[in-house]
Amino acid sequence: MATTSVPSKDGAMSMIPINQPETLAEVSAVFARYERALLDNDAPTLIELFWNAPQTVRYGIDEIHHGHRAIAEFRRSQAAATMPRQLRNVVITTFGDDVATVDAEFVPVGFDAVGRQSQTWVRTTDGWRGDCCTIR
Repeated sequence: MATTSVPSKDGAMSMIPINQPETLAEVSAVFARYERALLDNDAPTLIELFWNAPQTVRYGIDEIHHGHRAIAEFRRSQAAATMPRQLRNVVITTFGDDVATVDAEFVPVGFDAVGRQSQTWVRTTDGWRGDCCTIR
C-alpha cells in the first residue's frame, strides 16, 4: 500500500494511505454508478450522488451550477441523456478512507472531441457523495 506525507495542523508530517484496495473498490463502484446514471439520464440517482450542500459545484460544458439545489434543478430539466461515450485514462486516487478524486477523459461516440472531467468524492453518513466538473 502506498502512502503520502501530509502536514497536520501543528506542522508535523503524518502518513495517509493512498489507494487502499477496499476504498478504491468503493469509489470505483460509485463512479461507475454515476456514469451509468449520466448515460441513462437517471436524474434521481445523479441528484443523490452529489453532495447535498451549498458548497457543491458543477461545471458543465456550457453551464455552471453552485449548490446542490441548482444542480438538482439542472438534472431534472434535462430531457435527453448524455451521449454515449468512451471513457479513457480514468485515474482514481483515494486518500485515507474518506476522500477520493476521479479524473477521466471522455470521447462522445462518433466525435473526435476529447472532454475531461474531475470529481471529488467524500464519504458521508449517506455514503459517497461527489462534486464534479466537466470540460470539453
